[in-house]
Amino acid sequence: MVALMAAVIAILIVVKMQPVTKHLEIQSDRNALSHLLHTVAKRNYRIGFLTTALLSLGGFMMMPFGSAFAINNLRITNTQLPMLFMVSGVSSLFIMPLIGKFSDKIDKFKLFTIASVWMAAVVLIYTNISVTPLWLVMILNVLMMMGIMSRMIPSSALVTSIPDMQDRGAFMSVNSSLQQIAGGIAAAFAGLIVVQKDKFSPLQHYNMLGFVMIGISVISVIMLYRVSAMVKKKLAEKVL
Repeated sequence: MVALMAAVIAILIVVKMQPVTKHLEIQSDRNALSHLLHTVAKRNYRIGFLTTALLSLGGFMMMPFGSAFAINNLRITNTQLPMLFMVSGVSSLFIMPLIGKFSDKIDKFKLFTIASVWMAAVVLIYTNISVTPLWLVMILNVLMMMGIMSRMIPSSALVTSIPDMQDRGAFMSVNSSLQQIAGGIAAAFAGLIVVQKDKFSPLQHYNMLGFVMIGISVISVIMLYRVSAMVKKKLAEKVL
């Protein structure tokens, strides 16, 4: 069921997205290494990379312990767990298109800020609850998914607007790599915070991850404000 849901999401994304190939039409006389170094050397690009890394740090801190927390702390059974993930996943099919439309109609940074406050509130509640009925855990997971998706879409749109056309391929390569590296660092750091006496005991200090994630979210809002200002300045210069 989970694999089928993932396949459906992937198909919908591929159908909706237009190919990003314009940057390939612009030829460059640099080799791959010099082009990469040129991309990393640009200050505006580094701000975008740092913003992406911070967003990944926050998201990947809670994710590795999601199943263990649901089973050992919230007392969700192994048979209920797939249902919990399925509801959260299916909800994204409806949430993402709506957030995408909102992102096109209102200021992306404003949407990101609202979503960050929303997510922080839900994370604060979710990481501090104990034994909870399945229906309530499902609602909290959907609400948390709304906050996460509402941050991802506008932030991705802004960060990918930073590079010049000829640097877009190199920028996206570095950006994707940093995203994965930051995710690994976040998971390792979270493992130093969360403690479990044995595999059947409740997780301890999971709420601390929530507080750390909220702190990182605050910094992410500040960083994305700078990204938003750069993108608006770039668009204004194009008009002139």
